[in-house]
Amino acid sequence: MINVPSLKPNDKIAIIATARKISAEELSFAVETIKAWGLRPVLGKNIYAIENQFAGSDEQRAKDFQWAINDESIKAIIIARGGYGTIRIIDEIDFNKLKTNPKWITGYSDVTVLHSHIHQHIGIPTIHATMPINFSKNKEAVETLRKCLFGENVSYSFETHPLNRIDEVKGVLVGGNLSLLYALSGTESDIDTKDKILFLDICSI
Repeated sequence: MINVPSLKPNDKIAIIATARKISAEELSFAVETIKAWGLRPVLGKNIYAIENQFAGSDEQRAKDFQWAINDESIKAIIIARGGYGTIRIIDEIDFNKLKTNPKWITGYSDVTVLHSHIHQHIGIPTIHATMPINFSKNKEAVETLRKCLFGENVSYSFETHPLNRIDEVKGVLVGGNLSLLYALSGTESDIDTKDKILFLDICSI
């Protein structure tokens, strides 16, 4: 797997919308939070575009994502919110630039499409994490994302089922939203779970 460089102060981080529409008001808290981290948030040209429930047309959303991938000054890409729509543009994106200029791509829910496709075809890690639309709702999740981006240690703990007899496992973690993984089944973006630890997000938010 290709390593992704940790962020440094003053790095640029692109905020784009690949699915549902978002407003400047909904994004403002996240923009100020990212600035407080010492980073420079850069918004996609079409981020506030609207076409029905989407953040602009498929073409507009794909164009913003391609820009964020191709621009070498952008060190990370954070998807503004989930919903539905990323699967509509996945085949229009050229991800090859990430092989020579890897950068963090973060989000959850609909962003599962990107996690699965990138893991399968590009071989760089991505971050299943909270998104700007929810930054004001969960401080712990936002802090965990910041740590991941800056290469700081992150740990989780949870109770296992009483019948679990495995003390420790190590491996590549893959997965995401169950409904999206189901929708990707049989496509070029289908998840590869062989010898991996599978994580399933079954929440509907």
